[in-house]
Amino acid sequence: MDTRAKESRPCFAGLDGQSPQKLFENLPTPCYILDEAMLRRNGETLAGVARRTGCRILLAQKAFSNYDLYPVLAPYLDGTEASGLYEARLGAEEMPEKEVHVFCAAYRPEEFDELLRYADHIVFNSPRQLKRFGPPAKAAGKNIGLRINPECSTQEGHAIYDPCAPGSRLGVTRAQWNADMSAELTGLLDGLHFHTLCEQDADALEITLSAVAQRFDDVLPRMKWLNFGGGHHITRPGYDIPRLEKCIRFAQEKWDLQVYLEPGEACALHAGYLAARVLDIVQNGKITTAVLDTSAACHMPDVLEMPYRPPLYGAGEPGELPCSVRLGGPTCLAGDVIGEYSFAAPLQEGDLLLFGDMAIYTMCKNNTFNGMALPDISVLHTDKNVQSLRRFAYADFKQRLGT
Repeated sequence: MDTRAKESRPCFAGLDGQSPQKLFENLPTPCYILDEAMLRRNGETLAGVARRTGCRILLAQKAFSNYDLYPVLAPYLDGTEASGLYEARLGAEEMPEKEVHVFCAAYRPEEFDELLRYADHIVFNSPRQLKRFGPPAKAAGKNIGLRINPECSTQEGHAIYDPCAPGSRLGVTRAQWNADMSAELTGLLDGLHFHTLCEQDADALEITLSAVAQRFDDVLPRMKWLNFGGGHHITRPGYDIPRLEKCIRFAQEKWDLQVYLEPGEACALHAGYLAARVLDIVQNGKITTAVLDTSAACHMPDVLEMPYRPPLYGAGEPGELPCSVRLGGPTCLAGDVIGEYSFAAPLQEGDLLLFGDMAIYTMCKNNTFNGMALPDISVLHTDKNVQSLRRFAYADFKQRLGT
């Protein structure tokens, strides 16, 4: 594939105009490549928000949990957010001396004592869980929170990611609060948590915060902190940072509390790639498909779950460039399709392709369906040298399935 022209999209800014062939031609594929310089750039943006407002910002590990790069992000962050025991332990071990927050829709009784060893802040999802696990957590000196549901949907087209959808299991509505929250349970709380956004700007936060104020204004003055959750696309070019900071100051001044943000994507946005190669070209009627050595289903599952079409270096929209091609994976799943793209020239077997924005929701979600090997993991350092971090083999596939 001809990629001699510079790629100007933000998701490839970390390449500094150098071609994937020059940087990654010698890498075995498929391979994830983490971009150290872009991680630092994201960290600087987030730290600026924290410095100007006094809020505290956490890394949501559900989006990015490549702990080899935690030392790059740690100077800019106040800690990590976890979705359970394993992530809490990872944050405590790999970002020591920082805060560890955890939220889980339901905690396992047999794990809770161990969780208390790692977490500083523990957020519950229901009054029932708060009643069961809140007292021992409080006795252990932990900060206790409860997730609320402001019943304010601001998403379109991504219902699977909408915690405010009708009948949602996530968070306590005001009606549930009124029915189930006794004075004793409320007295256990140090803070409240809401998480309603997904890849959204500060205007959606502003709308949501208004709904939070409308439903929980009488409760919040008794709290020490309020966690705005994640989904804030803070490091995306064009994101309205002044409006975000206005929202933070509004909450601080109105309720006199500490504000937390726990972005995941924003920490690693545009900070990773997935290198792949063309294995075969298949023609069926008018559809030309390039079969790659990487799989949407296995290696970038959000492509199918979200769904979305990942950015690809040097490629255009279907029909934009002379040669339109569908890109698919090598698995038996008929729907293992990455997307439709166009190229300046026909693809050939062995061509190197580079997908962008592959640091987030990839390595933490991938799988070995069909016996697919997990992609290697490398890092592109600021001097543009590439270092291999991890290579996976048959043993990694087998050990996940039995003894």
